[in-house]
Amino acid sequence: MRCIALLAFLIVSAQAAGASVLVRIDKATQHMAVSVNGEPAYVWRVSTGRGGYGTPTGRFHPRWMTPSWFSTRYYGSPMPHSIFFHRGYAIHGTNSISRLGGPASHGCVRLHPAHAATLYALVQRAGMANTTIVISGGHSFRYRRYGS
Repeated sequence: MRCIALLAFLIVSAQAAGASVLVRIDKATQHMAVSVNGEPAYVWRVSTGRGGYGTPTGRFHPRWMTPSWFSTRYYGSPMPHSIFFHRGYAIHGTNSISRLGGPASHGCVRLHPAHAATLYALVQRAGMANTTIVISGGHSFRYRRYGS
């Protein structure tokens, strides 16, 4: 009986490790759709960059992840369950839940903290190499100019 349970655990673990995660973020609708192995899994409201702070568009893979981070640029703001995908841009949880569904960030993609934790766990299980982040819609990406 123990052998059967162990075998079932190993099969499920191998499937989870080989899973692919696709994260699609639409800046026009301020929504994120998450698919696992091609099957729709979640749709969540997000906040992307507000006026003057663009969120990059394109296709990315996570570069690094951390369960707890504080912004080194914006007043030590908490960024729980951060998934960094391009330079200093990340998908992360936010305490500004009432702002979800509209542009509000300095360029990062903000999520409800519970959703950020769920996404973080999915990416952690599947692996960063098996995760693709596609950001589209809204205005094209432009770097914010300082001193002008």
